[in-house]
Amino acid sequence: MENQMNFRALGQHVTTPRRDLETFPAPDHVDLVSLSSDEVTSLCPITGQPDWETVTIDYVPDKLCIESKSLKLYFWSLRDEGAFCEALAAQIASDIFEAARPHRCTVTVVQKPRGGITIRAVASRGSEQGG
Repeated sequence: MENQMNFRALGQHVTTPRRDLETFPAPDHVDLVSLSSDEVTSLCPITGQPDWETVTIDYVPDKLCIESKSLKLYFWSLRDEGAFCEALAAQIASDIFEAARPHRCTVTVVQKPRGGITIRAVASRGSEQGG
């Protein structure tokens, strides 16, 4: 089935970051998908200094799942973007929700300490009941 899909990233030689998230049909009986990366970087919107984040995405799929290589390229696209941790969580949740239209999506961003402070921001889209 995967061989018949037209992915723009998966199976392709891609050398630049991309903001578009690709999807594939969700298999039956998948109740939760969790994707996590501790290699996400962004910039402080005020100082321009780099921030390192761990991002965890939990979603309850409806008809689509997020393809992981496109997610890696999406994370890469955040590298030169200035955003507070809280705004980053909200943006990722919105982008995942827009791309896959899950019943529910929760994104947790944990920013590694700067100045001795760790920030954890959680953003959700969708409903608890699904739909």
